[in-house]
Amino acid sequence: MKPAIKQIEKIVEDACKAETNVFGYNIWTHHITQVVKIGKQLAEQFNADPEIVEISALLHDYAGIKDHSLHKEHHIHGAIEAENILKKLNYPSKKIEAVKHCIKNHRGSVKSNKKSPEAECLTNADAIAHIENIPSLLYLVYAKFEMEIDDGVERVGKKLKRSWNKLNPDMKKIIKNKYEAANKILVSLNKHNQQLYDF
Repeated sequence: MKPAIKQIEKIVEDACKAETNVFGYNIWTHHITQVVKIGKQLAEQFNADPEIVEISALLHDYAGIKDHSLHKEHHIHGAIEAENILKKLNYPSKKIEAVKHCIKNHRGSVKSNKKSPEAECLTNADAIAHIENIPSLLYLVYAKFEMEIDDGVERVGKKLKRSWNKLNPDMKKIIKNKYEAANKILVSLNKHNQQLYDF
């Protein structure tokens, strides 16, 4: 199935390169590839199918990248996009359903129904990638969305808190120091200079 993964990589990276992608190409270099890398590292720990995790990680934000109007429900649209792409690649239907389940349940801002180790793996990999890559979140709010400092701090802080809350307890222990460091950066940017988010 490695050829399918290479084709999926190209599809997603091309969408990231497109001028219509409001997030910029950095979403590929600083988020998607990181979620893939972390997901593959976590797959054994979660007893997850590494291929399902890798494909889900590649496609988890694809809908919102391809069409920003789909971003608010990109987990739903992403599952549909994934099915369309994977069917064209003659990917097995049972595995397509597994990928769709992962994508539908990866968000921190919506109630999830994670019923597979692969979905749990993707959710945690996505959260860790956000926490470990605070510069990419700051770039997004200030360079791409042109937000004011305080508005950007609030937006990034909320994103990090959602990411933290969707981590499982074992992952929280591993990533806690990085989450605390990210929070300290946001505190230094906050005009009130106070802790914004609980651990």
